[in-house]
Amino acid sequence: MAQRVKHSKIKNTGILFELLSRQITVDVMNGNDKSKSVEVLKKFFNEKTELGKENQLYQVLLKENYNSTRKAEKLVDAVIRAREKLQNKKLRSEKYNLIKEIKSNYVVEDFFRARIPNYKVYASIYKTFLAETTPVFDPKEEVDSNFSIIEHITRNKVKPRDTDSQVISEFKNEDKDLRLLSYQLMVDNFNGKYKSLNSMQRNLLKEYVNNISNTNKLREFINSEVVKIKQILNKILPRVSDDITKIKLTEAIKQTDTLSKGKIVKDKQVVSLMRYYELIKELHNVTG
Repeated sequence: MAQRVKHSKIKNTGILFELLSRQITVDVMNGNDKSKSVEVLKKFFNEKTELGKENQLYQVLLKENYNSTRKAEKLVDAVIRAREKLQNKKLRSEKYNLIKEIKSNYVVEDFFRARIPNYKVYASIYKTFLAETTPVFDPKEEVDSNFSIIEHITRNKVKPRDTDSQVISEFKNEDKDLRLLSYQLMVDNFNGKYKSLNSMQRNLLKEYVNNISNTNKLREFINSEVVKIKQILNKILPRVSDDITKIKLTEAIKQTDTLSKGKIVKDKQVVSLMRYYELIKELHNVTG
């Protein structure tokens, strides 16, 4: 009888690598230059280990982007063939020792509580690789996993640079205040735009990274920041002379309520909050 397999986050090589990488960031921001995760990554995910080799296959399927379904299918087939060459017994042993080391250095419940982007894709890769080593694997589950990976590889991407160019072109003829406000609210990717972060932005990033596993504390922080932002923008509003900008700013103040929705803080809410910080900084410059 075909065997259905439940995905295991703690056994997923790609997720283990992702969580250890995040932990390094947390440790560095906490002033710990000798992060244990650095040592663990070097030990278990180098080019000579089976874990390192399997993680490379995960990364290929996670990061590649093709416009052709046929190319995506060929890539998945090639990755599966490469996966078949790994030594499963050695891989299981390395994974067992890795998990043992994580448990000895971190609180497991907190370590594995973090939200994972593209979790479904990670799970699909895990099941696809597992199908190669499981004698009787549910064929429907195997096909579903393959299609999930192919859909991810053939996703449409819009490069941040293209998005920025489009927005700039669209608003460059508007008056200065309107262009400033519209740009801050609409640009999809702020990474790299702001070379110097102010204290509020740095504090947000620190809280986000430090509490990525503690969803309650992060939500409380975000909610408190939303209250501050509304107060600041409401104080700036009377000093804005342009009527159109004032209307836009009023709408932006109303939209801050969306940042407090949901028990779990979403990445896009953090990004929006960063934009509001930048908006406040620029409005201060404009209004004096």
